[in-house]
Amino acid sequence: MHIVDGALSNPVVIAGAVAAAGGIAFGLRSLTLERIPAAGVLSASFFVASLVHVPIGPSSVHLIMNGLAGLLLGWAAFPALFVGLLLQAVFFGFGGLTVLGINTLNIALPAVIAWLLFGRLVASGTPLTGAIWAGIGGAFAIAATTAAVAVSLAASGDEFLPAAKLVFFAHIPVMVIEGILTGFAVLLARKVKPDLFLAVKGAGV
Repeated sequence: MHIVDGALSNPVVIAGAVAAAGGIAFGLRSLTLERIPAAGVLSASFFVASLVHVPIGPSSVHLIMNGLAGLLLGWAAFPALFVGLLLQAVFFGFGGLTVLGINTLNIALPAVIAWLLFGRLVASGTPLTGAIWAGIGGAFAIAATTAAVAVSLAASGDEFLPAAKLVFFAHIPVMVIEGILTGFAVLLARKVKPDLFLAVKGAGV
């Protein structure tokens, strides 16, 4: 899901960097002291989960867990996921520094959208119904991320269209897996620390 340096046109890279900077700034404003530990844990979870790559044909896929980050953090998912992406680029060369902005946007924006669409449904009702909505939100975040990556590639030239299609279809199994994992994670969190979701539910947009 990481786009590498040199794969995108300059306008796409610049637009992604500007939009990501805005999202990070907005996310930092909503990141209270009480939510910093959760942001750290989710940033680390993203960092570790996306290190494990599974080859599929000429490409590879990996877990992201951005849906869970969005449902727990709201806009604060932007700085949390940015930190994970930055560390991966610096220490492992995943993605790259010039595309750090567009990679952050493609992963963090779907997380925030998942929160806007499903956050209140996850935080209300029983833990089981919340987990079901969380699973849908987790799968949606992956689908939206793959679509955003595909659009980024397609906007950089027609020669990237085959790669854009491959990215989306290769991640269909990941959508299912992430939906299941996100649902179970939220079910556990709703039972042991439900105030996490209440804090995000009341956060401003």
